[in-house]
Amino acid sequence: MKLPDLEAWAIFARVAELGSFASAAEALGITQPTVSKAMTRLETRIGTPLLHRTSRRMTLTAAGEAAVERSNRLLAEGEAVEAAVTAQAVSPRGHVRMAAPMSFGVAHVAPLLPAFMAKFPDVTLELALSDATVDIVGGGFDLALRIGTLEDSSLIARRLCGVRILLVGAPAYFERVGRPKHPRDLAGHRGLTYAYARSGAAWRFHHARHGDYSVGVPSVLRANNAEALTPALLAGAGLALQPEFLVWRELRRGALEVALPGWQPPEIAVHVVMPPGRSRPARVQALVDHLARKLAQAPWASGE
Repeated sequence: MKLPDLEAWAIFARVAELGSFASAAEALGITQPTVSKAMTRLETRIGTPLLHRTSRRMTLTAAGEAAVERSNRLLAEGEAVEAAVTAQAVSPRGHVRMAAPMSFGVAHVAPLLPAFMAKFPDVTLELALSDATVDIVGGGFDLALRIGTLEDSSLIARRLCGVRILLVGAPAYFERVGRPKHPRDLAGHRGLTYAYARSGAAWRFHHARHGDYSVGVPSVLRANNAEALTPALLAGAGLALQPEFLVWRELRRGALEVALPGWQPPEIAVHVVMPPGRSRPARVQALVDHLARKLAQAPWASGE
C-alpha cells in the first residue's frame, strides 16, 4: 500500500485557501511549477479533478469541496507538530506581518514593539496601518488588530481588552451651545462623525433606568480616521463619539468633557484576528501574548 501524498494534499489546502497557484507557491516558499505538478499528481492519483481552472478564476469541484476540510486538518496538524518541536528547540524567529487601524496602531501598538523586539531579536516585524478592514488571508497577514464588534467569520479571534466609547466635547462648545440632557437633544447639536462607524448615522445610547435610545445627529465634519476629528473637537466645533484611547489624555487635562453622563454608547473591544485552520508559529504567539499583556494594562482599557 502506497503512503498518501501528504505534500500534495498540503499544497492543495493552500491553493484552496488562497485561490491561486501563485499565491500558494508564495505562501509555501516553493515555485509555481512545483504547485502545478503536485496538483496534477494528486488529481491523477485520485482519478478526479479537485479544481476548476479558467484564465480568470479557480474554484473547487465537488470532490475538492469534499476534500478541503480534511486537507486543511492534515496541513494544520503537520504545522502544529513542527511548531511545537521548533518552539521547544529554539526561541521564536522569522517574519510576522501585522495589520492595525491607523491611529490606534501609531499611538498604542507601535510603542509596544521595541520591548518585543528587544526580547525576541530573531523576529522581524512588518506593521501595515489602515482604518479599512484588510483581507488577512489574501493579504498574507499573520494577524490583525480590529476594534469594534466582530462580524461572523472563519477567522480565529482573541479579545484583548474592552474600549469605552464616550460622547465628548470641548468646554467652549458647551458654553456656547449648552449641554444636552437627553440623547434626543443631540438632534439640535453639531456632530463630528467617523465614516467607518458600524452604527451608521445613528448614535446609540443605553441608560440603566431609561433603556436604549438612538438619535440622528447632523454631521458638520465626517472623516475616515477618528483622530482627524480631534482638532475640530478641541476647537469647539461639535460633539463626537470617540474611543477612550483617543481622548483619555484630553479628558484628564480638561480639554474635553464627557456629555450625557449616565447614557453610555455601546462598548467595543480590541481583538486580534488570525487566519483559520493554522497552527500559531511561536513568533506569532509570542507577539499576540505580548500585545494582550500590554494592552490590558493601558490606562484607557476596560476589562468588561
